[in-house]
Amino acid sequence: MVKKVVWGVVFTLVAALLQSTVLSRLVVYIYAVPDLALCILVFSAYVNGTMTGQLTGFFSGFLLDFLSAAPLGLNAFIRTFAGALTGLLKDTFYLDIIFLPMALCAGATVFKALIFFLLHLIFPEMVPAYGLADLSFLIELGLNTLTAPLLFALLRLFGSLLARPKESS
Repeated sequence: MVKKVVWGVVFTLVAALLQSTVLSRLVVYIYAVPDLALCILVFSAYVNGTMTGQLTGFFSGFLLDFLSAAPLGLNAFIRTFAGALTGLLKDTFYLDIIFLPMALCAGATVFKALIFFLLHLIFPEMVPAYGLADLSFLIELGLNTLTAPLLFALLRLFGSLLARPKESS
């Protein structure tokens, strides 16, 4: 499990650096980039379960807090819950190539926005607002949903690093 968490954090960190440098420069006309780090967390949590999802979410979120201007612990808090909830779905559905990745990443994006909104209500000066009707959120939701199948297919190539082998019955 430790190996899966470490590799999940590494992949998430690389994705966060990629989306904050390269992808943010490519986006000219739209105001959002896909949250690849969240989608990688969703993949890792879904294939490995709740504990791996929580730990990967916490450590990757904590590292993202250092990379961003967010209050320390904000990303760790949100991604820990996202990893735990996604991990609860392990082995519930067949991991197809298109629809389940899209649904999981869309759900995680909406969950992230809801938690941001609730935390903004509690701490308005500390946590930025993340409106569900904002154009940037809707674009991010669409990008996360559309890139999920491609990203999950790419992550399956690294299955030995990110996913537990299936137990034979």
